[in-house]
Amino acid sequence: MNEFLIYSTYSILFINLIVYSYSFFREGKANVFFVFYLAFCFTMQFTMELLYQLGMTNLVVVNIFFIGQMIILGIFYNSLIQVKSQKIFIKIGLAIALLVLGIQFTIDSSEFLKFNLFEITLTNLLIVIFALFHFYNMLTENKTYYYTSVGLVFYLLASTVFYLIGNLSLGLSDNLKYLTWQLNNFLVVCYQFFILYDWIKNFSPKRTLTK
Repeated sequence: MNEFLIYSTYSILFINLIVYSYSFFREGKANVFFVFYLAFCFTMQFTMELLYQLGMTNLVVVNIFFIGQMIILGIFYNSLIQVKSQKIFIKIGLAIALLVLGIQFTIDSSEFLKFNLFEITLTNLLIVIFALFHFYNMLTENKTYYYTSVGLVFYLLASTVFYLIGNLSLGLSDNLKYLTWQLNNFLVVCYQFFILYDWIKNFSPKRTLTK
């Protein structure tokens, strides 16, 4: 079951990368930063899977993924948001988060080589704040990347909780830890479906023709 969820994620992510790249390069409709985000996610997932198959630790790549995801999605939402104060908050938030993480890694470089729960919580919650800004603005603006943002907020909040549970359950049964990771993998699949649904509703050629 777990492998099915993992490879389903890879498949849907690859499809999303293809269709959003098509919308950007052929129609100029998809946001370039979001296309880059999908390419980044696919590259990171492929790298983590390759290292896993080779029997090597992939925690360095995991840490790069969470930090990179925060930066790219921060830039993505900054490109969508037009409110000056919100744009300033995003830039300052990214700068402070990177500074804090940089200090943490400087004090203890081994943090970059293990499962860094502080990093995950900080980066995920900051992205959620950026997405909530976008939700607020969509009350009076076009609902651009609405379904993607819904899936993103739901996934990041729930995933953060599961990571916290997973960390607290280290001394508990393997079955509980396995269930936690399965639920998290299921959330990733759901998030990718939200992204695909957003493309179908707003960027697919048929949808474009009917507008």
